[in-house]
Formats: sequence, C-alpha cells, structure tokens
Amino acid sequence: MTDDGFATHDAYDADGDEYVLTTTVFNGRVGVDDEFRVSVTMPTLDAAAEESIEDVLEDGWFETLSLRLEDAGSATRADIDVPEPTVERRNGEVHVEWLLAQDDGTRAAEAAKALVEYAEGTYVEGVVPGYSYRSPVADLIAHARTEGDGEGERGPMPL
Repeated sequence: MTDDGFATHDAYDADGDEYVLTTTVFNGRVGVDDEFRVSVTMPTLDAAAEESIEDVLEDGWFETLSLRLEDAGSATRADIDVPEPTVERRNGEVHVEWLLAQDDGTRAAEAAKALVEYAEGTYVEGVVPGYSYRSPVADLIAHARTEGDGEGERGPMPL
C-alpha cells in the first residue's frame, strides 16, 4: 500500500499521517494503513439549519442520505471495488467512511476524491428547502444555485 498518489496529487494536503482533500467544503480525509480509509464529516441537517428541525424530518433526511451514499462507488472512474460506507450521526455531525483496498495510490487518490465530492454533492441535493442554513451549507446552496441557474457557458437551458 503506497500513499505516493496522495502526496503528489494537487487536491490533497498532508496532515500528519492523513491527507486532507482541498476541493470540498466538508472535511474529507484519507488515512493510509493496510487500506485507504476515506472519510468525510458533514453537519446534520439540524446542525446546519438556523431553525429547529423536527426529529421525523431529520431521521428521514439521514436515512435518505445514507441510502444514496451506498451508490457512491459509481462516482469513481477507476475499476475499484468500493464497499458500502459506514454512515453515523454523532454530536451534530454525519461521519461517512469507506475502506478501499487498492494497491495503486494514484488510482486510490482519484477514487477517494470522487467519493468525498459525491458525498458533498449528495448532501447538497438532499438539503430540505424552506429553512435558513448556516455556513458552509448556505454557501454550498448559493454556489449550486449560481452554477445551476441555466446560464452556463453554452447559454440558457432550453425549456
């Protein structure tokens, strides 16, 4: 198991014995041991919202997020076996972790980046409208709105 793919990749900064993904707002990290331990930490919906979120809505949101994250392996472009993640709520945070068994550090770095970015995008897609959100979730929503306003490089989206 080699971490050279992470050490030389522009999207990662070394932080002790882990690598921090710099392309996402949420805390994405990769630890290198016998496997590549890819993790991302995101706020729960209730922790991100300025208003209180009812438990039934928070539970449904978390269950949906967890189910959607099971498909994260489809986001990687490499032929890497991506097991289902561990998804847990603790102290106002959602902790997601994948364990990748891969000998090629470069392929693992790209796959880990895709997994964390997929988790962040899935989170934003699942944000419940009608609430006011704190940063960084408010910033992600604003960015998604400006990127998805239909006025891309190729002009407006046809209706």
